[in-house]
Amino acid sequence: MKWTYASQRKEYGRALVEIGQSRSDVVVLDADLSSSTRTSDFAKKFPERFFNCGIAEQDMMGTAAGLAASGKMVFASSFAVFATGRCWDQIRQSICYPNFNVKIVASHAGITVGGDGASHQTAEDIALMRTLPNMTVIVPADAMETYKAVKAVLDRPGPCYIRLGRVDFPVITSPDSPFRIGIANVMQEGDDVTLIGSGQMVALCLDAAEELQKRGLSAQVINMSTIKPLDEITLHNAIKRTGCIVTAEEHNVLTGLGSAVGLYVAEHGSCIVRCVGIPDAFGESGESEELMVKYGLTSARIVETAEEAIRRS
Repeated sequence: MKWTYASQRKEYGRALVEIGQSRSDVVVLDADLSSSTRTSDFAKKFPERFFNCGIAEQDMMGTAAGLAASGKMVFASSFAVFATGRCWDQIRQSICYPNFNVKIVASHAGITVGGDGASHQTAEDIALMRTLPNMTVIVPADAMETYKAVKAVLDRPGPCYIRLGRVDFPVITSPDSPFRIGIANVMQEGDDVTLIGSGQMVALCLDAAEELQKRGLSAQVINMSTIKPLDEITLHNAIKRTGCIVTAEEHNVLTGLGSAVGLYVAEHGSCIVRCVGIPDAFGESGESEELMVKYGLTSARIVETAEEAIRRS
């Protein structure tokens, strides 16, 4: 399919400004990366409610917890590798354990960070956040869904993690497309296999479904933008309908969307599950598109995996 592309980060910045205009209790924190995360948009409009914590993510999360304890609605941002890994203990002890209203919105997730290399790429952040009680985990499929997710977490009690990319994503939703935390969206119906994607991989699932149709195979496509809590009803219906699932994510294949789906199927259903994602390896420097190909994050890999899964089922 031919897609237009748009920035998730820009939509995060736009949503923050709108929230700041309507909510005087909202404060925003950043770890000296506001121009990259686009929290700078909020800082320009509401400088008295923006705090640059410097290159000190652990301190930023502690500060966020303190502000939340005093009744503020807090958004805290950095690159995903730092926002989750460097300060996991602070998120666990100071935010999730007391169930504080801190929304962590992290950009530059996955390997499409590109040339910054393995030190700035993360394929483990969803795993780190999924393990924490009280934490909601959201991976928007595109820029429009990012805007809706940021608005939606305002009404979601407790800590939330929203994962954003650095590169522009294909636009696959519209302003009228539904978005509810914990509810997956069926993008396309099909009977032979279910393709479940998160983030920019949803667009590749749609591309794969188009190719599978040319080969005489009917694919259902689901946008599972909320990883935790997982939409078990939609997943259960997919198991009954196709009995064959392929997940696709820009994350370590062992610990993200695929493992969440696989765990549900192991406990509640019976069907073939295959996972497309980053292998159990670190990233490396390179152009984003080249890295996607090298690590198997392509529509062709989804098609190949789907055909194998259908044969096994």
